[in-house]
Amino acid sequence: MKLLLILAPLFLVPMTLRGAGRGDEVIVVFNNRLPESKAVADYYAEKRQVPKNQIFGFDLPTNENMTRAEFRDSLQRPLAAQLEKRKLWHIASQIISKTTNQPGRVEWKVVESKIRYAALAYGVPLRILHDANLKEEGVEKIRPEMQRNGASVDTELAFLPLVEENLPLTGPLRNPLYTATNVAWFHPTNGVLMVARLDGPTPQIARGLVDKALLAEEHGLWGRAYVDLRKTSDPAYKLGDDMLRGAAEICRHAGFETVVDDSPATFAVGFPMSQIAFYAGWYTEHVSGPFTLAKVEFMPGAFAYHLHSFSANTLRSAERHWVGPLLAKGATITMGCIDEPYLTGTPDIAVFVARLLVNGFTFAEAAYACQPVLSWQSTFVGDPLYRPCSRNPDELVKELERRKDKLVEWAYLRLIDLYQANGQPVAKLVTLLERPEISKQSAVLNEKLGDLYGAQGKPSSAVHAYEQALKLNPSPQQRIRLDLALGERLLALNRDADAYDNYQALLQDVPDYPDKPAVLQKLLLLAQKLGKKEDAEKYETELKK
Repeated sequence: MKLLLILAPLFLVPMTLRGAGRGDEVIVVFNNRLPESKAVADYYAEKRQVPKNQIFGFDLPTNENMTRAEFRDSLQRPLAAQLEKRKLWHIASQIISKTTNQPGRVEWKVVESKIRYAALAYGVPLRILHDANLKEEGVEKIRPEMQRNGASVDTELAFLPLVEENLPLTGPLRNPLYTATNVAWFHPTNGVLMVARLDGPTPQIARGLVDKALLAEEHGLWGRAYVDLRKTSDPAYKLGDDMLRGAAEICRHAGFETVVDDSPATFAVGFPMSQIAFYAGWYTEHVSGPFTLAKVEFMPGAFAYHLHSFSANTLRSAERHWVGPLLAKGATITMGCIDEPYLTGTPDIAVFVARLLVNGFTFAEAAYACQPVLSWQSTFVGDPLYRPCSRNPDELVKELERRKDKLVEWAYLRLIDLYQANGQPVAKLVTLLERPEISKQSAVLNEKLGDLYGAQGKPSSAVHAYEQALKLNPSPQQRIRLDLALGERLLALNRDADAYDNYQALLQDVPDYPDKPAVLQKLLLLAQKLGKKEDAEKYETELKK
């Protein structure tokens, strides 16, 4: 019997299944002054079948910044006028009845709308600069550190449905969609237009975001989850760890192989981060660790996020801050802050993951559900319509099996991880994973089998599984992880000569391994133990270098 048939009931995790996002619900905005901006907009519109009358070009600054006046006169007001003119939405007055705490009033807002999303193409400015000359009533009631009127273009434009209300510009405003679970609420008639951007260090990277999103929608989002905590007990920062820890638990219960690092430092550059479907961590200003390598193993559709006050300070650099580099290395969706938001103004990443993976939201819906405030500092980069969980899991897996698609190995791994997250005995998981023929041809499944054997206290079986995995064309980073795990198991079995050969093979396969000194140290000790005097002298010399 196939493993998928045995586990089928478990694979139906709670999820609101809906079709992929509709192009007729999106408007696309580009910068008339940059041909690359229009090219990205046209490409996205073609791929998502956005109607031509929902594509808008405006004369905007060609750098990442714009003044308040430029935002109002070149983008905000003209776009609102065009949406009304093209009958894409309608703004009218509504009488708001009085409540215990609020008097009755007349509110001008969108009362009907054909669109729900806005996609800002590469070249649309990122930031609205603080205007020191702007004076507003009641500013003195706002906390001093929040008395700023600079904001991201994304979160300011999100309140376009309330453009006639002349909302206050100083400080953040509460997001009415925060933590919402009813997708019908995510509509301009409730005051918010979901704005995301197709952006990045280059137009090619920006354009590729929709390609990767479509690929993941067709074939599924598969891979591993990595979460990097700070292990802090400081009350001022504990919220960050709590949000990330919650995201890790959701990933684990959604069936993703999940690694959590709870040391204060970020992931080291030598950490073998393979086949990434999900990454979230904090807290360094500029990209670090495995993400500085020439190639990062992001899977199609992957989400990556690093919590830092200036993670999206610029999107044009592939080396500085975080959002640009993550996109340059292959992430499909990400988010960040253009300026200091303070921790309570950052995205609640646990809410985001829950909405994306469990509720089946689009990227933009999940992003706006996780953002506590708007008219503030966040930006959301990726195809707003991207919905990784739009397909029925059973049907998707059957299709992968029918096509003999190698991605089906990830479906098997996810099913085993779902069982594990639900507390099934390790012995049962081992039995289930030993049965199917696919396990014998999969580096991914043999590695998992080795991990389970290790948990059972069967180091010899674990060694055999890891050795099999190494013969089955693992990814480069997975190979490093397998070599390191195999070396530890061999040492525990006192198979020093085999461990020695294994570590030598690792350095031969990956001569530029970032954590090479740690492997050289192991080789030095083993060479001394095995009486290999010349080798020991060689490794000692290398270590001194």
